[in-house]
Amino acid sequence: MDAALLNALNEERFNRRAALLITDLASGAQRLVREADLAGGEDAAHLRQVLLSGKSRTETGDDGERFIEVHLPATKFVIIGAVHISQALAPMAMATGFDVTVIDPRTAFATPERFAGINLIADWPEDVLPDVGLDRWCAFAALTHDPKIDDNALAAALKAECFYVGALGSRKTHAKRLERLSGLGIDADMQARIHAPIGFDIGAQSPAEIAVSVLAEAVAALRGRESKREARG
Repeated sequence: MDAALLNALNEERFNRRAALLITDLASGAQRLVREADLAGGEDAAHLRQVLLSGKSRTETGDDGERFIEVHLPATKFVIIGAVHISQALAPMAMATGFDVTVIDPRTAFATPERFAGINLIADWPEDVLPDVGLDRWCAFAALTHDPKIDDNALAAALKAECFYVGALGSRKTHAKRLERLSGLGIDADMQARIHAPIGFDIGAQSPAEIAVSVLAEAVAALRGRESKREARG
């Protein structure tokens, strides 16, 4: 790989942007395709699916063989609320490959004993989220049921364009939440991105089952699959 191409790839990595490095296996010629470039055209649509799959591969087409190397930022999962669902969700998300952070200012809940091995921050989300870093490669779940803790964090996640934003609560609770978010400058289009009630509808009852439904919905969003909300729309 020549220096200019390596520098360009490293710049995408540093800025947590996805990219594809495509090598023509006959000639050895290489090109960098940034995620922002994948708009329009049949090949662009195909390459976007390759990128979202997260798997590098060799392909054979009319122009010969090419190797597509996928470079994705490390995916994060930020969970607001050190609750029972979070106790199940955090280790499952870590096992799936997410870098997990649990945030809750309530020190009675946010204890190392309840979240062993998890990056746990016992502070207000609005104070620590700038350092945690929310972006397009971050999943986000608000699970406290407390507007004082959840609302500002939800607004930050939507403004950061997190690929998945979910919030716990009934439809009635969510309707009131949307009214509050409007007051925080979150318009209808941004509000529509919230998965609420959170998680796929699998009839979950226990905290662990709800955690499974949330993680499945987040992975579906990461891989470009339809969510239950989009499918019903």
